[in-house]
Order: sequence, then C-alpha cells, then structure tokens
Amino acid sequence: MSEPAHRAKEHAMYHGVYVPNFGAYGDPHNLLALAETAEAAGWDGLFLWDHLQLYRKSEVPATDAWLALAAIAARTRRLRLGPLVTPVPRRRPWKLAREIVSLDVLSRGRAVLGVGLGAPADAEFGCFGEETDDRVRARRLDEGLAIVDRLQRERDVCHAGEFHRVEDVSFLPQPVQRPRVPVWVAGFWPNTAPMRRAARWDGVFPLKLPSAPITGLTPQNIDWSGLWMTPAEIGDCAAFVAARRPDGSRFDVVASGATLPGDRRAACRRVAAFEAAGATWWLEWLDEQRGSFEAMLAHVRNGPPQP
Repeated sequence: MSEPAHRAKEHAMYHGVYVPNFGAYGDPHNLLALAETAEAAGWDGLFLWDHLQLYRKSEVPATDAWLALAAIAARTRRLRLGPLVTPVPRRRPWKLAREIVSLDVLSRGRAVLGVGLGAPADAEFGCFGEETDDRVRARRLDEGLAIVDRLQRERDVCHAGEFHRVEDVSFLPQPVQRPRVPVWVAGFWPNTAPMRRAARWDGVFPLKLPSAPITGLTPQNIDWSGLWMTPAEIGDCAAFVAARRPDGSRFDVVASGATLPGDRRAACRRVAAFEAAGATWWLEWLDEQRGSFEAMLAHVRNGPPQP
C-alpha cells in the first residue's frame, strides 16, 4: 500500500493519541480540542474507540465515533485518524464501506480502518439482541471485511456469503488511498486467530489477553493498563505476524500504553523499547483513570515522546 505524502517522516516510529468515545471524551467539543492540540504539538495520529456502551445499564455519556472523526477530519490537516476499533460483526459492510471512504475523502487520504470483534460482547452486543458468540462474530468479521475491501477496489461487485449478499454494486468515489484505506486488525495476544487475520491486512493492534472474560465491566472494576503489551510481547507478536505475511509491503505494528507526564527522557526510553521490538506506532492511551481531561490535554500539548 502506497504511503501518502503527509506520512513522510525522517524516523520510523509514529506517535498517536488513543482516546475513548465516552466520559469526558464523549463530548465532541473536547475531542475537537484534543485533536487540534495534538496536531499542533506534533503528534501523528488520533484514534478513537467505537463503543455504543461499555457497561450494562450504563449512564456514561458517549458520542458517535464516526461523526466525531468526520468533525476531526474537517478541523485538521495532517493527523492520521480512524476508529480503533469498529466492531465489524454488528455493521452492514456496504454502509461501513461508504463511511470509511467518505472519511478518507474528507481527510484527503488520512483514514485508517481499525477493526475487531468488539468487546465486551455482553454490553455491546447482548444488550441489543445481537450475536455474542465469538466464533460466529469472527466469521462475520471476515466476510464483512472482504466486502468492504471489494467495494473500494472493484466495480460490479457480487457476493453471496453466509451472512451477506451483494448484487452488481459499484461504489464511487473510490478512496484517496489506493487500493483501499489501510486496515488494522485488533486482537488479544497470544491468541493466534486474530493475528493470522491481521497478517492478511495492513496492520495489527494487539492487546494483552485478559486473565478473565471481559464481561460485567463497571467503572470500578476495569483496569485498562492490564491490556498493555510489553516490548517483548510486541516483538513476539510482530514476528508471528511477519512470518505469515504474503509479501514485503508496509505493515504496521501498533503498540499502546502510557508515558508519565513530566519525565520526557523516561517516556522516550519507554517508547524506544517498543520501536526496537518492531512497533511502527506508539499510541498514548488517554482515559479518565489517568487523570482529568484537562490534565491529559496538557500532557498531549507537551508533544509526542520522541527525541
């Protein structure tokens, strides 16, 4: 996949901010302020969670990730941006294809499509009477992605699968990025199925496999840091995926975590360890467990952890 001109950098590592679409970040005005601050401070991307609700009986404010991303695309000029992740199993692939191409055109070629099964299954799927079985949702993900891909690249698309049917469809416009918008696949490491899936696309966003099923989450019992990979784990994951790549085209390995405000040297050392392990992106995880929105905005204003 070709590199857009705005991605050219002198170093291999890119730095983005990774934010939820709920809580203080569920206010789209806050997200716009964060995006403008990140771009001005030299960050390379902003990636947004795509949740309907994270908790059962949730009373946490949230915003629609795709509408927020469209607003961010219109207010920025350089940031890479996209949902990370959008749960393809609950989406109609043709609607998702329209959305991601529209975002790519609006942003002039800066979109990334982050995909996964979606979690937690109970709050995100079960509360709405949708499929919660991971095996079924995995098949929906694969079939849906294939359709999204073809609708960006082909004319007169026909498809008859287990879940979807498409008859003689041609979508215009095509995305700015060719042959399609890059796809990053999320999954829990060391599970191999999502990593094999990622090897067929353009990037992998691995998170550490939780010790217990992700169900019944509440703001009180959740610990996001338990999902963060170590450099050694990123290296193992990158090697696993690289061994299964069909060619030598660009492939992104996306690491995430947190750096401490006020200690830039330590932050640079931490991120450099992930780069040495094979990561191409570092995503700074922002959420209300780390501090107030204002504190995180100030952290972003200090710029990415690079020498």
